[in-house]
Amino acid sequence: MNFDDYAKIDRALLILRIGMGLMFFLHGYPKMMGGMEKWHGLGAYGMGSLGIHFLPTFWGFMAAFSECIGGLMVILGFQIRYFSLLLLITMIIATITHLKGGDGIMGASHAIEAAFVFLFLFLSGSGKIAISSD
Repeated sequence: MNFDDYAKIDRALLILRIGMGLMFFLHGYPKMMGGMEKWHGLGAYGMGSLGIHFLPTFWGFMAAFSECIGGLMVILGFQIRYFSLLLLITMIIATITHLKGGDGIMGASHAIEAAFVFLFLFLSGSGKIAISSD
């Protein structure tokens, strides 16, 4: 591969990061701003589907944080592996929640698709067009 090929890959990673990061920021922002009541409900619903019933407010906050702040960090390309891992875990839990809730594969498809993207970003890193390329 020559230099131009690597530059194309870096631009493609940037486009992927902006698109996914923006959508997750927009999806997570209302959850983040919802406060403790929102976090409690989110954590009880998501982690409850796994049989985990302790600290629901904490788990809900972590889901809101990973979507909102994680989405922003994915856009910027800052600590991409860390935030992609948080988002991957969040999407795995969302997938399980949808499947156990009877939504079927189509109801869980958004979470499954996003999980694959965040797995890719976790493995690939941010590319060179980022605050901290890795």
